[in-house]
Amino acid sequence: MTYSFYGWKNAEKVKAKNLQYPGIHTPLDLYDALWGIWCADTCAPRMRADWTPGNRTMGQCSITAFLAQDIFGGEVYGMTTDNGGIHCYNVVDGITFDLTSEQFGDRARELVYEGNAVQARESAGHFFKPEKRARYEYLKQQLAEKVQE
Repeated sequence: MTYSFYGWKNAEKVKAKNLQYPGIHTPLDLYDALWGIWCADTCAPRMRADWTPGNRTMGQCSITAFLAQDIFGGEVYGMTTDNGGIHCYNVVDGITFDLTSEQFGDRARELVYEGNAVQARESAGHFFKPEKRARYEYLKQQLAEKVQE
């Protein structure tokens, strides 16, 4: 697979902290697995109209970043987007990667990965929302099933 998400060149240096998902050793492995799982059902509801199989990462950032945190540790950070939302990404052992940066297309070059706030799962913007928690749980379940194949 060809990678173009932010931080892909250093992502292989990040190693799984647990064996919860067999075969997921680096964020590259996680990206490969999620490529076949990301769908309109896992996309944020307000962005579903823009989700396409050609833009699988659309609306997947927070649930993906927190799932990556489950596997690799580190922190989830969030940057404010043009539409007032929060775009989430990961920093693990000083290595920054954003598995869903491709959703921004050419504008991804404009994203700033410094000076952003750490995100808490249970905050009002994340898992305090039942729909977001449900999408995260669905993504986890789909990943668990995929790695057992």
